[in-house]
Amino acid sequence: MLPNRPPETLTGLRLATGDDVAAGYTAVFSSFKHVFGGTNLLRGNLALLKLNQKNGFDCPSCAWPDPDGHRSPVAEYCESGAKAVADEVVTKHTASPVLFQRYSVAELAEKSEYWLGQQGRLTHPMVLREGATHYEKLSWDEAFQLVGKHLNALASPNEAVFYTSGRTSNEAAFLYQLFIRAYGTNNLPDCSNMCHESTTEALTETLGIGKASIKLDDFEKAEVIVILGQNPGTNAPRMMTALEAGKRNGAKIIAINPLLETGLLAFRNPQGLHDLVTPGGTKLADVYLQLRINGDMQLLKALLKLLLEAEAQRPGEVIDQEFISRKTTGFEALKADLERYSLIDLAEQCGVPLSQLREAADLLARHRRIIICWAMGLTQHKNAVQSIREIVNLLLVKGSIGLPGAGACPVRGHSNVQGDRTMGIYEKPKPAFLDKLAEVFGFEPPRNHGYTTVEAVEALHNGRAKVFVAMGGNFVSAVSDTDFTSEALRRAELTVQISTKLNRSHLVTGKTALILPCLGRSDEDPQVSGPQFVTMENTTGVVHQSHGTFKPVSETLLSEPAIVAGLAKATLGATTPVNWDELVGNYDRIRDLIEKTLKGFENFNQRVREPGGFYLPNSPRQGNFDTPDGKAKFTLNAPTVWKLKPGEFLLMSIRSHDQFNTTIYGLNDRYRGIYNERRVLMMNEADIAAVGLQKYQVVNLHSHYNAKVRTARRFIIVPYRIPAGCLAAYFPETNPLIPIDQYADQSFTPISKSIVVTVEGLEEVAEVSR
Repeated sequence: MLPNRPPETLTGLRLATGDDVAAGYTAVFSSFKHVFGGTNLLRGNLALLKLNQKNGFDCPSCAWPDPDGHRSPVAEYCESGAKAVADEVVTKHTASPVLFQRYSVAELAEKSEYWLGQQGRLTHPMVLREGATHYEKLSWDEAFQLVGKHLNALASPNEAVFYTSGRTSNEAAFLYQLFIRAYGTNNLPDCSNMCHESTTEALTETLGIGKASIKLDDFEKAEVIVILGQNPGTNAPRMMTALEAGKRNGAKIIAINPLLETGLLAFRNPQGLHDLVTPGGTKLADVYLQLRINGDMQLLKALLKLLLEAEAQRPGEVIDQEFISRKTTGFEALKADLERYSLIDLAEQCGVPLSQLREAADLLARHRRIIICWAMGLTQHKNAVQSIREIVNLLLVKGSIGLPGAGACPVRGHSNVQGDRTMGIYEKPKPAFLDKLAEVFGFEPPRNHGYTTVEAVEALHNGRAKVFVAMGGNFVSAVSDTDFTSEALRRAELTVQISTKLNRSHLVTGKTALILPCLGRSDEDPQVSGPQFVTMENTTGVVHQSHGTFKPVSETLLSEPAIVAGLAKATLGATTPVNWDELVGNYDRIRDLIEKTLKGFENFNQRVREPGGFYLPNSPRQGNFDTPDGKAKFTLNAPTVWKLKPGEFLLMSIRSHDQFNTTIYGLNDRYRGIYNERRVLMMNEADIAAVGLQKYQVVNLHSHYNAKVRTARRFIIVPYRIPAGCLAAYFPETNPLIPIDQYADQSFTPISKSIVVTVEGLEEVAEVSR
């Protein structure tokens, strides 16, 4: 049997003092090293100068918004973006058919994620036929016909699953969902299911829309910025510039995280001469609350109680009673519910001293222009939806919605994950959207809900689904319960991966497997009517252009819209609802159909050609709420009180600094001082001694759910500043520990940030260099 996971070989841990300031010269040097290490000076410079510019291409990394007005002509990107560009644009290798002739699938499966990514861009369609050991080249027509044959042989369209990664353009996503619904299913799980689905559920219920209610320039107007469950220095480095702008205008920052992260402590702006010459850069966090893992709701409840306490002492000065009365429902029930909780108990449960909680509450009490930001540190717990609803409670109490410098700011990961959902990539489409599809395209779309990501894996595993198609991403490494997910994919009749680069999902396959190589964000896209551009939607709801700049590495690559069209024609035949060739020949025609189907896209082709694009409608931003009664909702939420048994810990998965989601750019985590190794377990020094272990000892991690033991092997213990009872390790290495049926209530998001584990010490102690 081929391995389901990356190799568990240790690569040689080196420790150093972590950086005490994020970005600065080190980030510039790292960016240039990644970019110019793979290409010549001219090509590398052109890539960086075009990145995130109004006439350039959108960063294939995170979804952080670009400035509406002036953009730096020299460096409108971050270190993470430079790594993503190096990975896509300037790599000097190609994963051509020669690579697949040289290595069998079994041999490739023994390689690390990092090694696979370093092989470069895919160049040709490849097929792994049933019983074969090697992928082999085939033509595009053969590939499309093979997929169409399998799809049309299914007993029901619901036996097929169509996954989407968040890098897919709006145009490709719209065509993809149109093809799939014309085929007859809503099985459209996407990467949102694994990251911010909890946000979507919570915000839609309470505010009427599952998106951020702020604009980028609101950070400059904010008085207080709260950051929960997020490490912006690594995961969204361009956010640091916005935080710095807020600080310079007098904003106070409250950072809430189980780890002391450099990216929350201080920042040196690579674009600013003042920062580069000032020792220590700009201090960010004014108050740093180092809570226990998943203590967020208790912390938020404590802050709410303290605000109500302050309001009782200074009536009319702390709580926005007028906003609450006019714009919300449920406040009196919230007040009554908060009476049930003790401040002392809440402080003990979240692990933050009451004196520090009072310091944070005092900042909130004295200001109204408050932005609260969060990411997957909040969304990936069983009680994630309730925790995010508690964030909304705090914002509503202060009237901090629909106000300049205030609002909710979920920080999205993939660069167009929000746009894909807007385009209809969703397993639970709203009836109004389906009605519009029927009106515009003349067919009756399916009405039953499709599979979430978790449900899709379960369906593949038990045989209810037989074909799996992925538009981007690295599904097997991204999803929880790695062994179960791998078994599920291996049971499929056909797996199809539409990709730019090689990853583990190409090696954990169905009986037959296809790799369909596509153009990247930075590639030129010539079609019949001329060069094409695509569009994206960022975290703040701005839809904007992205123009590819570089000649593709292979003439055989197709664009994502062209691949979708090829699949649709081969599958739907005469029943097709549109002229796919016409749409692929001119992407303006796709945007015309988007305009006819979706609200907010009026005059789409005209408005998106304006420099910087346009904002989609967002009612909470104007202080209005698209809920059934037109009011924002306070909610009652019950915190989880963890009662761990002796020897049990709460483990959260994290990213390294050389990583974006499942893409591994290198083996270093510079800000945390960890180098050349990913299999590390960050552990409180007192906990190490208490359970009879020692630093640098090699250990196995075990989770115990539903009477089954799951194991992730060979991690090196590294003493770290983390609360007692808490552990941290990188994903996807920790994914095997999470059962497929352990997910957030309502959202089905895996519990990647609160895994109950035990630690088994092995006899081996790793050699560590410094």
